Amino acid sequence: MPEHERALSVAPVAQSVGALVREMSAVLEPTFGDEAVREARELLAALHDMPRHWPALEHAQRVDEGEWTRALDAAARRAKGAPLQYAAGQAAFRHLTLDVDERVLIPRPETERLVDLVLDALRETPGGTIVDVGTGSGAIALALASESRADRVIATDVSLDALAVARANVARCASLLRAPVELRAGSLLGAVAERPLRAVVSNPPYISWDERDALPPSVRDWEPAVALFSDADGMAITARLVREAGAALEDGGLLALEVDVRRASVVAEQVARHGAYDQVQVVLDLTGRERFVVARRRGSE
Repeated sequence: MPEHERALSVAPVAQSVGALVREMSAVLEPTFGDEAVREARELLAALHDMPRHWPALEHAQRVDEGEWTRALDAAARRAKGAPLQYAAGQAAFRHLTLDVDERVLIPRPETERLVDLVLDALRETPGGTIVDVGTGSGAIALALASESRADRVIATDVSLDALAVARANVARCASLLRAPVELRAGSLLGAVAERPLRAVVSNPPYISWDERDALPPSVRDWEPAVALFSDADGMAITARLVREAGAALEDGGLLALEVDVRRASVVAEQVARHGAYDQVQVVLDLTGRERFVVARRRGSE
């Protein structure tokens, strides 16, 4: 019997965290070698929404049968190449824990900075409607609904699969929300008739199809293509969104985009050239890379 099947068949009523780490390591060892124990601890911590050091500190804590089976199932997925968050079925984003799977992008730390930019920009102008375009798991929309003073947040996505994940996360985070979150199916702002909007925020697809083979396998082979790739050297969807937001934002309304670090200046030039915006800025992420473009809707003459 293969090692991972043997491990999956062992499901005692009560075992310790330390014993579970050893069983998970046996499943992971053919893929991760000497890193199997570290991977097992990190994955088990993610499953319990705990810090990475938790399994080592709580090695004597008892684990019930359901937790044991779930952890070994997750280890088997991880051994097959699934990103850790997909293997665990959840990911942390700011103060939230969200359901994630292959239907949505994995929320990333740099996108947390995008939320900060929106919160800072809107601090003096509470209320209004914020739209998160291409919401995926709902991470940006839910963070803004729980931390901003908006009247409501609308989250759109072209993928019905992604909206199903986002819907589960709206329910999961319901007790933390200060504003309602409405999920709508549609391309960019096509499903949003409300005008004017206080802010449009997005982490749109911005990778060129020509760059697919250069992506890490954990991204290329697992994350949804519809959320990664865009035509016109990765710029087509961003260009459309700049145009649509220019017609939808209120005077002084905010456009905030996460962009490819190689194309931030191109996006900023495109926004400035459009004519509807001023105060166009390229903002660095925490590693010093040009990651975001923000602008304000120009006031009426």
